[in-house]
Amino acid sequence: GSILEELDSGEYGIVLRAKGIVMSENNAWVQFDYVPGEFEIREGAADYTGRFCVIGSKLQQDALEELFQ
Repeated sequence: GSILEELDSGEYGIVLRAKGIVMSENNAWVQFDYVPGEFEIREGAADYTGRFCVIGSKLQQDALEELFQ
């Protein structure tokens, strides 16, 4: 959850929505949905690789890529 909480900081731009599927620290695939101040995380399976999408303005693309690695 801490990565998604970071999106509220403003450091990555104005994030209006984010969703995706990423590898957790426990080497399990998790799906997430984020809107400001609220997020949901659930276990899932990736087709072949993880991916995420972030929608907003003034987004810091390089910083977001580093955050989700």
